[in-house]
Amino acid sequence: MIRINLLGVERKQVRGSKVPSFGFDTGQKLTVACSLILVGAMLGIGYWFYWLNETSARVDREIVAGNAEATRLRGLLMEVQQFEGRKAQLTQRVQLIEQLRGGQSVPVQLLDHVSRSLPDMLWLTSMVQNGPELTIQGRSTTLIALSDFVNNLGTNPLLIKPIEIVNSEVDPSSKNVAQASGGSPAVEMVRFTVKAQVAGVAPKGRGGRGAAPARK
Repeated sequence: MIRINLLGVERKQVRGSKVPSFGFDTGQKLTVACSLILVGAMLGIGYWFYWLNETSARVDREIVAGNAEATRLRGLLMEVQQFEGRKAQLTQRVQLIEQLRGGQSVPVQLLDHVSRSLPDMLWLTSMVQNGPELTIQGRSTTLIALSDFVNNLGTNPLLIKPIEIVNSEVDPSSKNVAQASGGSPAVEMVRFTVKAQVAGVAPKGRGGRGAAPARK
């Protein structure tokens, strides 16, 4: 009887068979590496494109804000220029006024002071300066107004105190008017003459120079 050992044959076949290999060959490795590089490059390009878009949007917003700020600053600059122009004009006017004030002669200052010293119900008919001597004539409705006028004149150092009232009498013309009308006048006019000495003016003949008569 012939016997065949099938088990030994199977064992030899199992021992002689090759185990399948799951490793990558060189071509597959290159393909995988290139794919990874390509995916990485695409991701990098996508991020770079996104960053460029965000940067461009931010720059656009900054440009819009900068233009708005430039417009606002131009308005402020125009206002500053207008202010500087007005300031220069006012400065020139102030300097001109100061020059005029500094260049005022004694007669001009004297006229200004006398006009400021006039009380109510009193007016002047003449004012004559002869060297240092100033003679003022006028009319007043009351002696109180005349007294106030003399006191006001003495408040300025241009005139040397005491200021003398040479005369003060009722104007005869007011009486004549009353007699012609057959009644008494409601107000009698007081005619007066005031004399004063002007400070800083030398008498004529000593280098001084008299001023021309001034009338009001």
